[in-house]
Amino acid sequence: MPAVLLSLASSLSFGVADFLGGVASRRAAVVTVLLVSQAVGLAGIAVLVAARAEGPPDAVFVPLAALSAALGTAGVAALYRGLATGLMSVVAPIAAAAAVIPVVWGAVRGDAPTALQNGGIALALGGVVLVSRTRTRPGADARLAAGAGLGVVAAVLFGLFLVSFEAASRDDPYWAVLALRVSSVAMLAAVAAVLRPSLRTGRRGLGVLALIGLLDVAGNAFFAVATTKGLIGVVAVLSSLYPIVTIGLARLVLRERLHPLQAAGVAAALAGVGLIAAG
Repeated sequence: MPAVLLSLASSLSFGVADFLGGVASRRAAVVTVLLVSQAVGLAGIAVLVAARAEGPPDAVFVPLAALSAALGTAGVAALYRGLATGLMSVVAPIAAAAAVIPVVWGAVRGDAPTALQNGGIALALGGVVLVSRTRTRPGADARLAAGAGLGVVAAVLFGLFLVSFEAASRDDPYWAVLALRVSSVAMLAAVAAVLRPSLRTGRRGLGVLALIGLLDVAGNAFFAVATTKGLIGVVAVLSSLYPIVTIGLARLVLRERLHPLQAAGVAAALAGVGLIAAG
């Protein structure tokens, strides 16, 4: 039960952070949104680790955390850009297909998925195909929805991130999150030094980016701790339910609407994730 609750808390944190990140990325460069928000997240996790007053585990977790940072940062960049250019209700459930990769990885290691999980994988991937297609007008040929390609990229990167970060978190999840944030901020600072985006956000914008950073690092921490208390396949899937939150906020705040086929795709994708967790 603790793993389930922590996973759901991770999903809630990520869902709100992604909605706010998508909105912020419509007003500022993605690099700016990521650098400022993740710097705030770094400060938050640094305070928590210092308060625990426990030394780091074996340094073997550091390269795994750095790899996770590269995968996760690139995935978030793709997701935020996709959320900014397309409908959040389309892009977010596509990214949720990341849950398939940890299940496949578990099968490679000998933990074969159940029949229910196999059905969930098929349903989730079928839902991704449906939600990614759109028509500009009645009777027109379907085409790839705006942001859908970036959602697929985010799904692959997030799936690989879930696998690598679970390995990095085995000895001490809090130190793993700290190493993750140090690595991601260093990478983003290097990218910003090359691209030189404007870092001006205004007081209100800075507050939103700070909230994104705290929610994102909280999601990482909830996920990391959950992996030490439950199976990675279940934790990863439950943590991937965040699109429900993002879609709900997009409908309430942005008044987003989908055509029936896309709505069916969203339902199928999320139902598939649910079946994977139930299996």
